[in-house]
Amino acid sequence: MVTRAPRLPSTQPAFVLHHYDWSETSLILDLFTREQGRLAVVAKGAKRPYSQLRSVLLPFQRLQVGLSKPSRDERSEAEVQTLRSAEWSGGHTLPSGAALFAGYYLNELLLKLLARQDPHPRLFDAYAATLPLLREDEDQRSQTALRAFELRLLADLGLLPDLSVVSQTQRPLEPERFYMLSPEMGVCSLSHEAPAFGAMQLVQLQAALLHGSQAALQQACADCLPSLRASLRGLLHYHLGHKPLRTRTVMLDLQKLLD
Repeated sequence: MVTRAPRLPSTQPAFVLHHYDWSETSLILDLFTREQGRLAVVAKGAKRPYSQLRSVLLPFQRLQVGLSKPSRDERSEAEVQTLRSAEWSGGHTLPSGAALFAGYYLNELLLKLLARQDPHPRLFDAYAATLPLLREDEDQRSQTALRAFELRLLADLGLLPDLSVVSQTQRPLEPERFYMLSPEMGVCSLSHEAPAFGAMQLVQLQAALLHGSQAALQQACADCLPSLRASLRGLLHYHLGHKPLRTRTVMLDLQKLLD
């Protein structure tokens, strides 16, 4: 019996993560799509002055895109598909200031951690829900949104341990004790200088992840924001291979100049 590949819709939601010049008139886009995950797509003629795509193919804007169906030869020799159509499907204006850097930070995480053609619809929805919450002044709402997205990303990729148990023993956390989140050891007993989490804080984070609501996850993050920020930074650094993110480096350099 022949198993047929799942039939994809004629159009699907997508965001532009990055673009590269392909020729004098065309671009290669790195798209984050809800149905197919991260894709490399050729936008032919997108750089021409009269192209309708010029004003549409912008970062942080939710699009509805139509893609060509690769032939059998194209599937075996190349991953790049051709963009047939792209329409703006609503959203907010382009962010500015710190919100713009935060948006590019999210894009860089997706570019470096997501494999191509690996769908993550829940992560796509979390990305779409996070963008409107980013603020120029990096307020607590922005920070909780960023931490919640980082948690969702790590969890969906299988890089986050179960936060409700001690990783080495798989025993439930003891309510009166404090714990840490280690890149090598997962959830473990607190050492002297590590960011501390109360047992209930970790249990609530795990419950929110399992529930699936990004709003609930953001609320759980707000209760342990300083510890969570430092711990997730270390965890992401570990899984990125100890290579600094370009957007984070630029943000730190800019802060030094302003100080």
